[in-house]
Amino acid sequence: MIIQKKSLHAMTLLEIVIVLGIIGIIIFIAVPSWLRQREQSRGIACQETLTKIENAKEIYIFDKNLKGGDPVDLSALWQTDGKGYLKFKPRCPAGGQYTVNPVNIDPTCSFNGHEVFSGTAQHKLPQ
Repeated sequence: MIIQKKSLHAMTLLEIVIVLGIIGIIIFIAVPSWLRQREQSRGIACQETLTKIENAKEIYIFDKNLKGGDPVDLSALWQTDGKGYLKFKPRCPAGGQYTVNPVNIDPTCSFNGHEVFSGTAQHKLPQ
């Protein structure tokens, strides 16, 4: 008579702990990098919006024949009926507020509520 043994293949508690440890290390390494990339993407998107505001502002200045120091407001560039110089109302992805500024001054964004960046500057990202 032949006796067949059933072999059970199960993971031991030690193997499960090792796998969870490896997954934890991978997450520990990946998450800070992912957060930096997200902030950098927000800064780049904000910079692109500042460029669009600057371009719309230049067209508005030429259309209205404005001189240096004349005030320009966001409501002059974006109108709810879609007839303005901007297609959509600018919204900072980082939660900042855009300021168009007068003629000959670049538009700015208050990034993170306290830092101000102009249309030609790059966002400073936290290290």
